[in-house]
Amino acid sequence: MTLYSVIKNQSPLPCLLWKHPGEDFNNNSQLTVSESEVALFYKEGVIVQEYTGGRYTLNTNNVPFIRRIISKFSGGVSAFNCAVYFISKTHAMDVKWGTQSPIPMRDAQYGFAVGVRARGSYTVQVKDAKKFLLKMLGTNMTTYSVEELNSCFRTAFQQKIKVEVATVMKNLKMTILDMATEYENIANKLHPVINGLLDEYGLRCVNFYVSDISIPQDDPNYQKINEAYARVGSRNIEGITWQQDTQANILRDMANNQGFGGMGAGMGMGFAAGNIFGSMANGAFSQQAPQQQGAKCPSCGTDNAKSAKFCSNCGKPLAAVCPNCGASLTSGVKFCSNCGFKV
Repeated sequence: MTLYSVIKNQSPLPCLLWKHPGEDFNNNSQLTVSESEVALFYKEGVIVQEYTGGRYTLNTNNVPFIRRIISKFSGGVSAFNCAVYFISKTHAMDVKWGTQSPIPMRDAQYGFAVGVRARGSYTVQVKDAKKFLLKMLGTNMTTYSVEELNSCFRTAFQQKIKVEVATVMKNLKMTILDMATEYENIANKLHPVINGLLDEYGLRCVNFYVSDISIPQDDPNYQKINEAYARVGSRNIEGITWQQDTQANILRDMANNQGFGGMGAGMGMGFAAGNIFGSMANGAFSQQAPQQQGAKCPSCGTDNAKSAKFCSNCGKPLAAVCPNCGASLTSGVKFCSNCGFKV
């Protein structure tokens, strides 16, 4: 039997819990507890003592149950038996979380069905050491790491996170590529939810962060939705709406369709174009129509109204010119012989 006279946390790696390997200690053994941890004495199925930061001499003055053990032996030098657990109170920083499977969503603007993944991190701390040991672990554990904790809560976290992300996107009708503006909002809503899950086991969520919500690159619609956003950005610069661009693509497809041919095809295209572009009369294409200029006086250069026959500045007669292309016109003609414009 090995008797220990010094008891302290000698864990080789950072962890939330570490059990001292010895269970037999001398009377007057020295217990050293760091300010960043709590030491729990466990005896006969009960936690009989809890120690915070400091150095303690374990004898009958501060560990009453030792008296019952020592009285069974002579001389007061025999060992007493118990288990000692060291529980860390530090903030376990940057514990990673992430959705294992995509969240099925439909893009609010373009209707693409995609799978969205989310990831981030959180900070956790042991709030109630006794509750953490008894309810979370039991007394058979010798060590317990942050990674093991994260694995334990993964399923519960997944459910809460997926529901919250989907709810925000649905309520705000946001496009997936604009979700970065809502990371903090989503994190603030999830923080108390995650904290409630941990609190039952003597833990608390200090901070919760969302670092990314995106479409995996292996999603079949990933390329399509990026192309759609890129095309919309380009069309916005040109002053063309998504609807107008879509209608133009329809006409282009009709023109390239081998099934259209001859006079009948031309008439069909004409009717189709009339139907599609009827609602676009005041749109981008109408904005590209040539601007009709008034008649310019050949004597003084003053611009006059298209219908003017004499200059409003000098009163001299205006030469007959095409208001569209500027070509000279023969008196009495109704159409310009150069560009076909109706005079």
